[in-house]
Amino acid sequence: MKERLPRQPGRAATASAADSRPRVEAGPAAVDGDVAEPGVLRGVLSEQIKDVILRWIVEGRLPLGSRIVETRVARTLGTSQAPVREALRDLETLGVVEIEAFRGARVRQPSSRELLEAFSVRAEIEALASREATPRITDASLRAMEESMALMREAAAVDDVHAHALANAQFHAAIVKAADNKTLTRVWGVLEPFARTYITATLASAASTNLAHLADRHDAILEAIRAGDADKAAEVTRAHLLDAREILRRGLEVSDQPSAISHT
Repeated sequence: MKERLPRQPGRAATASAADSRPRVEAGPAAVDGDVAEPGVLRGVLSEQIKDVILRWIVEGRLPLGSRIVETRVARTLGTSQAPVREALRDLETLGVVEIEAFRGARVRQPSSRELLEAFSVRAEIEALASREATPRITDASLRAMEESMALMREAAAVDDVHAHALANAQFHAAIVKAADNKTLTRVWGVLEPFARTYITATLASAASTNLAHLADRHDAILEAIRAGDADKAAEVTRAHLLDAREILRRGLEVSDQPSAISHT
């Protein structure tokens, strides 16, 4: 009998920052082993499982094209198969996973064109988010953005690409949340994990990657919102995402294999 899941609160912008939910240190065991982890107990919601699988992909623990075995994920997380199945269907909707009859689920590898298109759309969505967030901004929202900036710089100081990516996701999520627009949040929540998951590995592996500079790219957005200039906030946010698109485009020109690292 299919397990019934409790209703979750609405999917907020924090869905983009996987570590805002209970974190689970898991990895390849979900694909190749049977080691159960105590961090996730039976009854865990499919939304949490989705975030865990997404983080495995983002961290490169589940490479592009690799199988995701439903039964093994369930054993690894100590839960039943029903919420795992639902989580995989949600990830298929996001474009991150593909499910084939009789073959199961795999991590999907999108085309370069699809990735670049996602950033063009995201630039417009986040520009709108910044415009709408500016007149609604609160001290708490500004602090959340500032804290994310600080975390990005701390990660840059120790060259921690993954921590930098998570802090970056939190920064953008804080703006979308502050916009307080349910439709915008819903559309962004579908697109953002897809865009974030498949940023090229070139930025992470290249010796020229400057994480401190990538963190500094967010300053203009924060300052425009803090100043209460909605038009400027939208303008610099759009430029920020289109610049990220260009960075991705250059990376794709030298790499045929997108990877799961985020630097937007």
